Amino acid sequence: QVQPVESGGGLVQTGGSLRLSCVVSGTSFTVNAMAWYRQVPGNQRELVARINTRNLPTYVESVKGRFTISRANVQKTLFLQMDSLKPEDTAVYFCNRDQQVHSNLWPWGQGTQVTVSS
Repeated sequence: QVQPVESGGGLVQTGGSLRLSCVVSGTSFTVNAMAWYRQVPGNQRELVARINTRNLPTYVESVKGRFTISRANVQKTLFLQMDSLKPEDTAVYFCNRDQQVHSNLWPWGQGTQVTVSS
């Protein structure tokens, strides 16, 4: 069964940086459009960055210019470089297939906690 495994989260101060990674095994990674999502307790999961199979990225307005999504197909790994972090970026971050492209998502992983202190 396919299940993403996220890592790289942590506690940083406002303005700091983190690089998240997500390893996906058990599937042909290359053919999937991928995305990073985040969720704050009590809120719905939010898609923040997408990357298609041609490596074209798309971002929500709130992270544009600060986050960079990329993928390494041979390693079956998705990345999210997060710079100029803000307290409102605090959330659990998940990766999965892009819900705007694929109707069926994989089971969700544990996610990785990102906490930005003010």
